[in-house]
Amino acid sequence: MIKHIVCFKLQDNSLENCQKAKEVLESMRGNVPMLVKMNVGIDFLHSARSYDIILETYFKTREDLDNYQKDPYHCNVVKKHMHSNASASIAIDYVVEE
Repeated sequence: MIKHIVCFKLQDNSLENCQKAKEVLESMRGNVPMLVKMNVGIDFLHSARSYDIILETYFKTREDLDNYQKDPYHCNVVKKHMHSNASASIAIDYVVEE
């Protein structure tokens, strides 16, 4: 299993904007076929080093992760929204030991 995590700092990190970003990210459920499982969370600590929202996604294979990066829904809806609202992001991809 492959785990892909992305943390976003939003330009406007109001609760309303964070909730909208969460809705957009969660809209991938049922629209991105290679997605096995996902979690989205909003930060509550708001420390100086905190990011505002996290996306955790799971894929069966590396190929599925690669296809996710090119998926039309992911690119045209989710990435478009997040790129226009995020001031920064950081990501990590790794194999989950089962």
